[in-house]
Amino acid sequence: MNTINFRSRMNALLLMIFTMGTSVLAFAQETAGTGGGTVTTEQKTTTTTEWYTDPMYIIGGAILLIIIIALIARNGRSRA
Repeated sequence: MNTINFRSRMNALLLMIFTMGTSVLAFAQETAGTGGGTVTTEQKTTTTTEWYTDPMYIIGGAILLIIIIALIARNGRSRA
């Protein structure tokens, strides 16, 4: 049977009070627009394209692949 001493119960109680206190403070923050005024927000939209949809990357990758294949083929021919 485990015994729980007074100090560990007190630490647990203080931790619970601290946790509840910080959550109350977090929820008690005022939100924008509750002061009676109106709030206007602007939304900015950004469009992004993936790198693999850009034709320049496809062309560059194809050229790089052709160069690598040519170097491998040239290296294989010189040993024979």
